[in-house]
Amino acid sequence: MPTSSTLKTYSDKLYTNETLNFFLDLNDADLTETSIIDLEPALKLALNEMQDLENGAIANPEENRTVGHYWLRNHTLAPSIEIHKQIEDTINSVKSFAATVHRGQLLNPQGHPFTNILLIGIGGSALGPQFIADALDPKTGMNIHFLDNTDPDGIDRLLTGLSEVLSETLVIVISKSGGTAETRNGMLETQNVFTNQGLDFARQAIAITGQDSQLYKLASGGNWLSIFPMWDWVGGRTSVMSAVGLLPAALLGIDIEDLLAGAATMDEVTRTRVISENPAALLAQAWFILGEGKGSKDMVVLPYKDRLLLFSRYLQQLIMESLGKRLDTQGNVVHQGLAVYGNKGSTDQHAYVQQLRDGLNNFFVTFIEVLSDREGSSILVDGQNSSGDYLFGFRQGTQSALSASDRKSITITIPDVSARSIGALIALYERAVGLYASLININAYHQPGVEAGKKAASKVLEIKNSMLELLSGSDEYLSIDEICRKLSLSGQEILIYHILRHHAANHDLDIMGSLTDPTSVKVKLG
Repeated sequence: MPTSSTLKTYSDKLYTNETLNFFLDLNDADLTETSIIDLEPALKLALNEMQDLENGAIANPEENRTVGHYWLRNHTLAPSIEIHKQIEDTINSVKSFAATVHRGQLLNPQGHPFTNILLIGIGGSALGPQFIADALDPKTGMNIHFLDNTDPDGIDRLLTGLSEVLSETLVIVISKSGGTAETRNGMLETQNVFTNQGLDFARQAIAITGQDSQLYKLASGGNWLSIFPMWDWVGGRTSVMSAVGLLPAALLGIDIEDLLAGAATMDEVTRTRVISENPAALLAQAWFILGEGKGSKDMVVLPYKDRLLLFSRYLQQLIMESLGKRLDTQGNVVHQGLAVYGNKGSTDQHAYVQQLRDGLNNFFVTFIEVLSDREGSSILVDGQNSSGDYLFGFRQGTQSALSASDRKSITITIPDVSARSIGALIALYERAVGLYASLININAYHQPGVEAGKKAASKVLEIKNSMLELLSGSDEYLSIDEICRKLSLSGQEILIYHILRHHAANHDLDIMGSLTDPTSVKVKLG
């Protein structure tokens, strides 16, 4: 039986919030008092910077842009009446649109109810809605599907599966700029299938995009069903409380007011300057100390709940895109980041927990526990134990086994998987990421690495098209070296080989030699 002093020591590193029925346990993180005290001034500065951000400070100087995803769940905090009204109007429009679908006031062109949703987006435009849809049971009977890549086979697989119900499918296309290649490709592929089935895409399509973007102009000019806004001050990875996440959630019958309320409550809790009473500050503090301020330990996310399976994928983008930066805010090379991976318990006890306990000690675990096993009562599967008791036991046992091997962990406990709890969980991590970014002096709200990858991809396609133009004007076989010389692409021989190999697998290409031997290859168009 634990003594009162044992419980007191435990309680000192256990944060609790009665309103949310939320617990954050740092006892197995083994944070020293000295490290906590040393970090306190920097954390208080980070909290000041967070307040400045919420008050409308410029977060991206190179874009002169604010970051306002915290206003989405409490629009009264927005720094202007205009933004306040935009948020409020959008929430009302989302609820109104969903209601017209649910009441059968908005029907498909054949006069039948919509039964399915196809969401076309990528990154935060898909990951947030996917997580919420998977975690929270749809209440309307509608099914949701996600087209979130430009993989032709994946597109075919999805659209073929929808072929029988395509006429009853609402299509939501999400892209702030309207120029995101993967989303544009998915939209065009979907439009093509609609056309082949004799369906009117526009009469089943909704856009979520920026004002006057390419997609906005396409949707407004094509008389799509509706257009919902994406604002410059909301980044993709923090857009789940905007129309990006709220519209699909509302269509599925998820209580978006509860989702927003849970997030707003967590926001309010995490505004306190008392670090011991601020769970986001405590999380950021733990990440900093465990990773030595440079992300030297990976974050393994282990939710012990099937409904939270996609949470680690959602966190990968939120955390890694926000914190993975080459430069700090002064332009110094720092190569910061915090790697995130995970699946779910107790599945992972039969997968990679073996390495976590006995292999490289290069990580810390975040256990996520859900107190409620299920709706309703459970049968007993073994003596006095239910399936949920076993899940609880496996989580406790795994944590104990890791602790015995000096593996550090954090445990977050929520009461249930409800819209309110999910909203709170999302808000907690959004704010922890912002505070941690301040601690390591990087900008969490831009993504130059992603933009660099897009530019590099465009260059590859330019080279491919130049090569095809060259080959179309030639009747002779050309070697890779000859192609590079004629196109002034010295040093790009390997890229040309890769382009040829991919093109040959998908189009006519007359090849002399063998693609298994790059030095022997000569080609002309078939």
